[in-house]
Amino acid sequence: MTLPELFSDPTYAAYMICACLFIPFLIIGVIVQVRVSSVFNKYTRVPCSSGISAQGYAKSFLADNGVSVKFTAVRGSLTDHFNPKTHTIALSETVRDSAAVGAIGVACHEAGHAVQHAKKYFFSSARLKLVPIINFASGLMWPIFIVGYILGFASTYTLVGRILVIAGASVMGLSLLFSLVTLPTEFDASRRAYKYLKTCLLPDELVGVKKVLKAAAMTYVASFMMTSLQFVYFIARLLLSSRRNSR
Repeated sequence: MTLPELFSDPTYAAYMICACLFIPFLIIGVIVQVRVSSVFNKYTRVPCSSGISAQGYAKSFLADNGVSVKFTAVRGSLTDHFNPKTHTIALSETVRDSAAVGAIGVACHEAGHAVQHAKKYFFSSARLKLVPIINFASGLMWPIFIVGYILGFASTYTLVGRILVIAGASVMGLSLLFSLVTLPTEFDASRRAYKYLKTCLLPDELVGVKKVLKAAAMTYVASFMMTSLQFVYFIARLLLSSRRNSR
């Protein structure tokens, strides 16, 4: 079969496109991460005129929504997160006591997640239920793949190899579902934060908040794109091996 004939096959075309796009998508992911750090660093140097700390704004945002959570400190930069199991918002050293525009945006975004949890926002609840499943599947999958490659069983034209690909496609399918649920969760948390901050900050300060939240959101978009690519890649490999085995 000639190369043009191979590419006329949608399955083979999808396989090759995924293989060719892997490195570019990886580079996009790195660029997005660099962009987040750059924007955040820029607006952590822009002070808010009120002088209120990021944690102070987050607490006020939560109080307006009738939500009460604990606050704790976490090391590092951009390591801020909300833990729904302990009802705790962890704010990093660069955010917690800072009165900078960027820090306020990040802290209120995490507070947005706490509000989602309290109000049982659908996508937030669905994401929480998927976490243990994803952790278990991912933890089980990669050791199996490593052993398979070491022992030479990973070819899709062997029974063990096909089982590995099916398992990989299943894990990537779950990861894709998790990523899909995460997108509206993150965008909604930012929307809630921005809506609240519109009542507190000056217009030029809101510009910085919006840029920080938008840059952070793009990391989840990039993750969704990469997961989608990997899922299609696994499915294409499985379909191609099925065709060959049926000949």
